[in-house]
Amino acid sequence: MKQDEHAEHGAHCAPRGYNWIVVVFMAIAAFYLFAEHRAHLLGVLPFLLLLACPLMHLFMHHGHGAHGGHGENAERGEK
Repeated sequence: MKQDEHAEHGAHCAPRGYNWIVVVFMAIAAFYLFAEHRAHLLGVLPFLLLLACPLMHLFMHHGHGAHGGHGENAERGEK
């Protein structure tokens, strides 16, 4: 039973150097995409900043007060 698990597990593994090849390929692809489309990417940057504000408010204040956090702070201040 143990031998079957190891044989099955080894069949799905990539070769040892495969991860480095993928990382290098992705880095080269990212460089060329940035070099060729720099004007488009930098032109969108102000809009991404404006979009980040409501997204941060939505995700960072998601649980704001849901677990009675404000009530505990008010009680500590009174004591």
